[in-house]
Amino acid sequence: MRFILCAGLLMAGAVPAFASGGLSCEAEGGSAKITVESGVTRGMGSPVFNFRGSAVILDTSVAEDLRTTEFTGEHLAQYWLDGEDLRLVLYRERQGDKPHGYVEITVVTKADGEEGGYAGTYELTVFDGTGDDPEGKTVRLDGKIGCFVE
Repeated sequence: MRFILCAGLLMAGAVPAFASGGLSCEAEGGSAKITVESGVTRGMGSPVFNFRGSAVILDTSVAEDLRTTEFTGEHLAQYWLDGEDLRLVLYRERQGDKPHGYVEITVVTKADGEEGGYAGTYELTVFDGTGDDPEGKTVRLDGKIGCFVE
């Protein structure tokens, strides 16, 4: 019985401890303001939790209902955090009964030499299926973005 109890205690102590930190990105100026915030768990692929983000597009040629978009974890289509690289793809479709439309943001960054800092670019694509053109209208914007991971 003592052997089983000691073995159980040793195995419990052998489980690796995982900590969590945070992830944030911000792009301001130019044609859009983008913010991203999330918790990040260390280990096992560094999954995110409590993910949220937003994009405010200043370009008035974009339909008003697509100019401000909120993102949650279900809109994080891809996520990559591996040493020097941090990449995100956010995708959200238009809500309501209007024709198909979406906002997609691709963030590509590399560690910038500051502890926890990442610098890079974003590409924001807006598709709007409303209007006279049967192919719809696509607007692409890009700019610089900075991120921080702790």
